[in-house]
Amino acid sequence: MRIEVNKMTRNASTTVFIWICVMMLAFNALSVYGQTISERNDDGSYTDVATLSRDSLKSSGKEVMQGIHVWTVDERFGDQRKAEVDTLQHMFMNEIFTSGLRGEYNTTGNLGSPRINRIFIDRQQPEQFMFLQPLDYFVKPVGDFHFTNTYSPLTNLSYFSCGTDVDGEDRFKAHFAVNANKQLGVGFKLDYIYARGYYRSQSTSHFNFTVYGSYLGDRYQAHLLFSTNHQKIAENGGITDDNYVTHPENFESDFRQNEIPTGLSETWNRNDNFHVFLTHRYSVGFNRKVPMTEEEIKAKKFAMASKKENEKAKKDEKAAKEGKTTEEPKTFAGRPDDAKIVGDEPLADSSEKSDRVSVSGREMADSLLASDKKKAEEDEFMKNEYVPVTSFIHTAKLDRYERIFQAYTAPEGFYPTTYPLNEYLSTDSIYDQMKLFELKNTLAISLLEGFNKWAKAGLKGFVTSDLRNFEIPDTVASGFSKYNEHTLSVGGQISKTQGNLLHYNAIVETWLLGEDAGQLKVDAQADLNFKFLGDSVKLVARGYFHRLNPTFFQRRYHSRHLWWDNSLEKETRTRIEGIFSYNKTRTRLRVGVDNLKNHVYIAHQYAMNGETRTSDQIMLKQYADNVSLLTLQLSQDFKLGPLNWETQLTYQKSSHQSVLPVPDLNIYSNLYFHFKIAKVLTVDLGGDVRFFTKYAVPDYCPQLLQYGVQDNGDNNIELGNYPIVNVYMNMHLKRTRFFIMMSHVNSGLGGEPFLTPHYPLNDRILRFGVSWNFIN
Repeated sequence: MRIEVNKMTRNASTTVFIWICVMMLAFNALSVYGQTISERNDDGSYTDVATLSRDSLKSSGKEVMQGIHVWTVDERFGDQRKAEVDTLQHMFMNEIFTSGLRGEYNTTGNLGSPRINRIFIDRQQPEQFMFLQPLDYFVKPVGDFHFTNTYSPLTNLSYFSCGTDVDGEDRFKAHFAVNANKQLGVGFKLDYIYARGYYRSQSTSHFNFTVYGSYLGDRYQAHLLFSTNHQKIAENGGITDDNYVTHPENFESDFRQNEIPTGLSETWNRNDNFHVFLTHRYSVGFNRKVPMTEEEIKAKKFAMASKKENEKAKKDEKAAKEGKTTEEPKTFAGRPDDAKIVGDEPLADSSEKSDRVSVSGREMADSLLASDKKKAEEDEFMKNEYVPVTSFIHTAKLDRYERIFQAYTAPEGFYPTTYPLNEYLSTDSIYDQMKLFELKNTLAISLLEGFNKWAKAGLKGFVTSDLRNFEIPDTVASGFSKYNEHTLSVGGQISKTQGNLLHYNAIVETWLLGEDAGQLKVDAQADLNFKFLGDSVKLVARGYFHRLNPTFFQRRYHSRHLWWDNSLEKETRTRIEGIFSYNKTRTRLRVGVDNLKNHVYIAHQYAMNGETRTSDQIMLKQYADNVSLLTLQLSQDFKLGPLNWETQLTYQKSSHQSVLPVPDLNIYSNLYFHFKIAKVLTVDLGGDVRFFTKYAVPDYCPQLLQYGVQDNGDNNIELGNYPIVNVYMNMHLKRTRFFIMMSHVNSGLGGEPFLTPHYPLNDRILRFGVSWNFIN
């Protein structure tokens, strides 16, 4: 493939200039900032810390308290689960890839493009609005959102970029969090992706704005989240001939990436959606005294020191005006050795027998003073804790979705069938519009474990109402038909979260009324933690049994070129999974067995007429027999001085590759040196590789914004056995993370650089990214 040397040099020079500016800004932070919020330990783990720092916006040198707590909430009950602060250096350079931190996703190549996980055990189950699931790189579920509690206002700005203003990829993220007091925290997030694409008609444009808040009182707690999203994806249908990439020597002319012919043009997928999530609870219980945590003690000491400093400053100012000194008088405990106690010291009675050691009056006074002082300090760092014995919970989730597939032109014969919509929709262009409005309410009552004679474990009971309204194209006069579905489910949960040895959690839910009547979900998990050879071992067992009704769009779909109204059986999914983790050897072993009955999947067929794809047909199928899948995954990390080697190997075996195709082996390996420069700049310098064995990879279907199983018989395309290698320098300086990377360095060395049929990977690209935290 032809490369313009001058253009490449100009792009590299621009990138290097920007990179130098970033480095200068980062080093300038040395004189402004204190310690980082998250510190990396020698064993590779990270610890949240609360420290003192100079105010970044004031020149007075005033110290501010810094630190942050992060958690997620359960979508049903609003239970809090501790999460990691997003300030970690490790793997920061891979956040830019739609293919995932470890390259486990297949994509169509561009930043923010649709994707599907090659590791089946990590895939999401089908949701009612399936058009957002391939975009989960950008749109995260509520259960993964990070709520915050900060000691001082926190602002994070992140920017990732590569390429030029013609073909480059850019992502900008901003996050602001602040607390009004200890209980009330609010914040917002802004996320914007604009990737022009290195191939024709491949651009993506995604925008997200989220506002959130939390109130964590003793008796009342609430979490509120509002999010709006817009996604726009230009569809090119893949390149018309893979030989443009795999065998460019077959063509008389050289083709740049943006000159290679593609199957579609003037075709887009659009998603617009907004979400409101509220979970709140009122608890009844009792108060008790407990010691403060280390961070709470640190915060209180800081507040006390600040108060004392302010009082002293005011006192000094007043004394200066009056011309007096402010020297502190000697305290009793600090008196000189020749000081005397007022009054006579008690005399020992020689006639009274006692085994106690006789002490002087001065020694006794000092002892009593020290004892009182110690007790006062202990009481000072105790706090009142409210124990919520019983909680009444309400969770509401409102979602509105709109998806449009739009095309002004299409190759002749590309769509095999055209369905007769009404005159309003029967234009030359395609405008398939789908809508969903969903309102879900859950009411629950919770009994805290260990504080009720009827419930030694934690117990919850709940009822959920789910109201759904769909709107899809049809032949009716209005052009759209509306379908209403209302379901009612009940369930319960038993859990044990206290203690260090054993934890467990089991939840059962069944549907009583509505479209999903007869559904059943049983989920269970347990973990055992114990010491072995001086370090901790963790064993996790989990599994589920789900008997679910196929989603609405699996049962019914109407559009210009796709149409089905299916009567489908309920799909049964069963999984048993075990995980073994041993910190001492940095080993994690995962074993899982899945079984699917009445599996619903998308099948994709098409024919080739020369270089043109024709009869592009998408069908919804259900496989009545059982499909089983075995997964073995080993994660093993090694460390020798500054050298680190991290590897994850995943083996999968599907009983029916024609229904559920997966690669036999998926590998990610990361080799790097971890060291410091001048004791302040932390560096990870190395390279990583992604690899999977050949298999009939899922094909991308632009009409549905989904991945489907190839159904072309002997003409199915197998991809794999192609390594993707990146080299990088990933750095961390105080509160600034930044990296420079050359991705796909092995581009042009042969092989088939595809993750999806006819959608080639981008060539070798120089990338950079920076993330900066501001503590105000």
